Amino acid sequence: MSCRVRFAPSPTGPLHIGGLRTALYNYLFAKINKGSFILRIEDTDQNRHIKTSENYIDDSLIWTGLIPDESPKKGGKYGPYKQSERKSLYKKYVSKLIETEKAYYAFDTDEELNQLRIEYHKKGFTFKYDYSNRETLKNSLNFSNKKIADIKKQNPYVIRLKITPNKKLAVKDKIRGPIRINTNTLDDKVLIKSDGMPTYHFANVVDDHLMKITTVIRGEEWLPSLPFHKILYDAFNWNCPDFMHLPLILNATGKGKLSKRDSEKLRIPIFPLSWGNENIGYREKGFVPNGLINYLALLGWNDTTEKEIYSLKELENFFDFKKIQKSGAKFDLEKAKWINHNHIKKLSSTELLKIAEPWTKNLFNYYTKQKVVTIIKLVKERLVVLKDIKKETSFFVETPSYENINTKLFENPNSSKILKDLIKLFSSSKLTDNLKTVIINYGSQNNIKLGLLMQTLRTAIVGELSGPDIFLIIKILGKSVTLQRIKNLMSKINS
Repeated sequence: MSCRVRFAPSPTGPLHIGGLRTALYNYLFAKINKGSFILRIEDTDQNRHIKTSENYIDDSLIWTGLIPDESPKKGGKYGPYKQSERKSLYKKYVSKLIETEKAYYAFDTDEELNQLRIEYHKKGFTFKYDYSNRETLKNSLNFSNKKIADIKKQNPYVIRLKITPNKKLAVKDKIRGPIRINTNTLDDKVLIKSDGMPTYHFANVVDDHLMKITTVIRGEEWLPSLPFHKILYDAFNWNCPDFMHLPLILNATGKGKLSKRDSEKLRIPIFPLSWGNENIGYREKGFVPNGLINYLALLGWNDTTEKEIYSLKELENFFDFKKIQKSGAKFDLEKAKWINHNHIKKLSSTELLKIAEPWTKNLFNYYTKQKVVTIIKLVKERLVVLKDIKKETSFFVETPSYENINTKLFENPNSSKILKDLIKLFSSSKLTDNLKTVIINYGSQNNIKLGLLMQTLRTAIVGELSGPDIFLIIKILGKSVTLQRIKNLMSKINS
């Protein structure tokens, strides 16, 4: 059987980066095994369903390059790929479980069950709907067929899985090894809710079987569900797929899953794209897709070499699922930025310009496309995120204010002389390729230290002491702008 994996998010809000990492691992598994990567929307929770969330999931996968082979929009021979459109299938398969007495109708109201929970709690116990009490509750195990039919007409009901007690279950997770559990610890999980929609547990198993999923790769938080899913597979006499439960992405302290609260407190984005005005995404923060994907791949995986920078294409070739770790991985925003910086450096100036449009618009008001490409090339290796372009290129469009200049630089009496001489030099000279030689010769002839000379010139042109090659900056700005900035600084000092 060919490899088939699926990413199955619930459209109840924006896609968390933990979910994006799950999508990435599924995508890589499919690519490595020459299989299919499927997107399935698990929208059985209609009360929490957000329509725009589905488009958000699609947009996130497209931005990061994790393109599904089958999906609600793309289609495929195992559709529909939205669970809300598969209700007739769930009805058919749950009926088989009822016929074989592996599931039953339950008519208990929420109020009655809540009251039982309170009573159990008073006695120091936790209420569990299971083999120990199901015969005392309002369900089809305790009524005749005629009585059941009458009650169904007049009352809402759920359908529960009938767990056989005193059985030892064993199922293997390919990351964590064998997992064993006694069925006495399990409750009779709801399979079909009172609104007729399936629960995650039931729809998940039916869909994975019908879509011929060969390996289920999902987050560690679903590990407690594994025994129920194993029981369901056995109830239908279906073969189980392989399972992999990925380690959690932890917050910076390592003391819990990276949450929205951590995001707000530590200013760490937790979504690939922005969701509304308050939740800024990695794309809007200036991450490039390969930068984010590269970092997420390393959260829970290490190839045991010193290599850390991977393109998506390289991950498709080098990712080894045997090297996924069991323990959670701490999220480190600074490490993510460092990786992103390395991916920006690898882009050509033209490629960078295509994806950096929000931060380069201002440059096009002053320069031709060819000059903008030159500017991008000049500052590229200084960028950590794309939004740094605005800061690193600000002096190309704005005259420096000289508010933060180092005053010690101008305590040296040579500074004023240097500025006066530079004004003369730039007034009479053309900005030729040998400008650097001209400036250095001037300093040597006038016994001025090169460091002081270059610091003074850079401060005049850029407004600070760091930045790209000053002579390339001057060449782009042109003679008149360069001369005017030297004069501006001279006026600032004199004032």
